[in-house]
Amino acid sequence: MKKGVYIHIPFCKTICSYCDFCKVFYNEEWVFKYLKALEEEINDLYMGEEIDTVYIGGGTPSSLSQKALKYLFEILNKLNIIDLKEFTFECNLNDISEELLEILKNAKVSRLSIGIESFDNEKLKYMGRNHSFLVAKQKIDLCRSYGFNNINIDLIYGFFFENIKILKNDLKKIVKLNPEHISTYSLMIENNTILKNKNIECISEDMDAEMYKFICKFLKTKGFNHYEISNFAKSGYESIHNLKYWRNLEYYGFGASASGYIDNIRYTNTKSLTKYMNKEFGFEKNLLTKKDIMDNHIMLGLRLLKGINIEKFNKLYETDMFSLYPIKPLLKNKELIIKKGNIFINPTKLYVMNEILVKMI
Repeated sequence: MKKGVYIHIPFCKTICSYCDFCKVFYNEEWVFKYLKALEEEINDLYMGEEIDTVYIGGGTPSSLSQKALKYLFEILNKLNIIDLKEFTFECNLNDISEELLEILKNAKVSRLSIGIESFDNEKLKYMGRNHSFLVAKQKIDLCRSYGFNNINIDLIYGFFFENIKILKNDLKKIVKLNPEHISTYSLMIENNTILKNKNIECISEDMDAEMYKFICKFLKTKGFNHYEISNFAKSGYESIHNLKYWRNLEYYGFGASASGYIDNIRYTNTKSLTKYMNKEFGFEKNLLTKKDIMDNHIMLGLRLLKGINIEKFNKLYETDMFSLYPIKPLLKNKELIIKKGNIFINPTKLYVMNEILVKMI
């Protein structure tokens, strides 16, 4: 089975108020020290397996200068890429230019993920963002002119002042941009973020649930397949790389704070940029037992609307799913459903997925 590769680029030109990912203000000198360390990490840890998906995230990968981007893509030439199925690159709307798109096209990037998040002025103010629908339309049209026909747009919802009307307006505008994929995220106020420091609160759980149900219903009417709890795609445009995560398949994670899963080991790199640039890459490694691996398969696989194929699970682990997990009572109360050999969470219960998983594991 070919593996995926995730690369973390922690640099940003601005820091969004909600972001708790590993990030730092852009510094060209640090960028090249970081990329040098990234090259050494790949040299040290990558075992030469065949790779068929690459995902470059952040931070803001599109913040890199042309010189830095070219160096990054030279580093990626070290990967044994055979029949590349998907190459995703995260972009900030304001970074998209003819020069950037030319570099990405030459590097064989096939999928763009654009963090628009919202078009509502009040939400944008709280997020520390500034863009308009007109600018977004112009930028995405430019991407199309360079042949990018697989574009994801991110949406964040759930601000304390938000209502269904604001959410609907965001969704209508995002759909007008005609993306192939939409990722939706309910706002979480995380520690060490600007929103947390300002004591900003989320909406109520009831309103959050109402918004989630509205998103699912609205996007279905617009031709999007709800294939993972937070993700919607037009037919054939489900994220191949992210499906590796949800199917419990192996992948490398390179860069500060990146996580990976290789040879039954789940690992996370240091979040310290200083340590990473000093070649102190590792932070945590866990050698998983067979039960750990099966539990992860259950927790990740049930995020998918199609769920898990029971026969394949039993064959892969030489076990019986029903003897390991309390499935029967969850079927009885209709929290789980079995159909065509797959077990999955009742679509009407997706919002309380975590509660169901706690009962399962």
